[in-house]
Amino acid sequence: MDKLIVNERGEAQITNDGATILKLLDIVHPAARTLVDIARAQDAEVGDGTTSVVLLASQLLKEVRGYIEEGVSPHIIIKGFRKASQLALERIKSIQVTVDKSNPERFRSLLLKCASTSMSSKLIHSEKPFFSNMVVDAVQCLDPEDLDESLIGIKKIPGGGMQDSLLIHGVAFKKTFTYAGAEQQPKSFKNPLILSLNVELELKAEKDNAEVRVEAVSDYQAIVDAEWEIIYRKLEAIEKTGAKVVLSKLPIGDLATQWFADRDIFCAGRVPAADLRRVCQAAGGSIQSTCFDIGPEHLGTCGRFEERQIGGERYNVFEECPKAKTCTLLLRGGAEQFIEEVERSLHDAIMVVKRAMKNGEVVAGGGAAEVIAFLSCLSAKLMMFILEMDVSAYIRKHALQIPGKTQLIMTAFAKALEIIPRQICDNAGLDSTDILNKLRMRHAAGAMYYGVDVDGPEGVRDNLEAFVWEPALVKSNAISSATEAACLILSVDETVRNPQSEQQNPGPRAPPGAAQRALRGRGRGIPRR
Repeated sequence: MDKLIVNERGEAQITNDGATILKLLDIVHPAARTLVDIARAQDAEVGDGTTSVVLLASQLLKEVRGYIEEGVSPHIIIKGFRKASQLALERIKSIQVTVDKSNPERFRSLLLKCASTSMSSKLIHSEKPFFSNMVVDAVQCLDPEDLDESLIGIKKIPGGGMQDSLLIHGVAFKKTFTYAGAEQQPKSFKNPLILSLNVELELKAEKDNAEVRVEAVSDYQAIVDAEWEIIYRKLEAIEKTGAKVVLSKLPIGDLATQWFADRDIFCAGRVPAADLRRVCQAAGGSIQSTCFDIGPEHLGTCGRFEERQIGGERYNVFEECPKAKTCTLLLRGGAEQFIEEVERSLHDAIMVVKRAMKNGEVVAGGGAAEVIAFLSCLSAKLMMFILEMDVSAYIRKHALQIPGKTQLIMTAFAKALEIIPRQICDNAGLDSTDILNKLRMRHAAGAMYYGVDVDGPEGVRDNLEAFVWEPALVKSNAISSATEAACLILSVDETVRNPQSEQQNPGPRAPPGAAQRALRGRGRGIPRR
């Protein structure tokens, strides 16, 4: 389910992304801020599972609340949690499926299924096939060595429908502010040379409080002529490079704009630094801080450049780039909040596909991994219910060796893991108790990949065969982060606060007239007496 969050300025956001919700909330309680931190860490490290990690950590604390009230030492609980977490991670590693990357078609199919699984709970789930292909194509554009997701540009253009979104195998950015003469420049090139600059190409205004003393009118004219000569030398040096597209992070003034237009050269100033960096990544070349001594190795090129009308905006588009290790997603949609939620959903999918490309190890989604981890963490007291399960030998090896209260703590940990499939059932309007009983029965019979099916009549299915896949790193990172957060909160036995520092006006009041004495003498000097 989505959440509508309105801040104090009346700005509304609609999202179901856990990290975004926690970022928008004004969290005051110190322990609750720990949950915000693990959600941000999950979002930065994996990109998906932010809601799962907060849900798991909260449920872990809820399950052991009774033991804390009964006087069980937090150290015993922490020890049991860490044992159970290690056991669950080992089990997930043993059931994960490694896909052979040598077969490009099968590997791409895996990435599409991982992207689709990430979008299942998002606002764009109705367009999963369309956006899954777009996300996989975008990630495969990147350099496979580092897979820097920051090189995937995302531009939001209001208007149109979701199907109007498109992927540019290159760079696209919004038309920058231009001066007179820009409309006379050509708007389309084939195989142009591209020059990227960090140089200001306009007549500089005089500095504030600057003073130039001249003795004659001819001296003033010499200063003006020198300024014009400097900028003309820069423009002529740029023309000699042969570049047909000139981009700069700094302004390009009206004189330079008209000068370039007369020579059939396209220019754009005030280009955002991130977009200029992606142009260099795609077209080649490098950003120059001078207009002189520029060689062919400093220039980039692309197969086609054009200024294109997309919706109500005009975009500069670089396509067919020879060194394209970057791309741009142009997202369309009706409301601004809707496009922002689409951007967040695609970011999660991009991170999931990136992790799947790096690791190539997946597990079944839909709560299947949590149920398996739940069964592998059960204590000997509950072994009678799962004797026929294929992991019974694995569980017996560990659970039978656990004495005392730790066994109860691990049982609580195992029960907390069930919150993921239970919450999936509740969100889909299914009977969570009935579905979980069916899952336990299936897993006890050896069907380890069974999970929740929100569409089918039975409510359960083999999610590995149904291609509900996600990277194993998402599950393992969520369980380990949730366990560490719960252990951190449990290890705190007392909170120390300083009420005086929380007051609105701390410290003694200043004596009367202190402000006037402090400001005396500024600006106009000390008045005469």
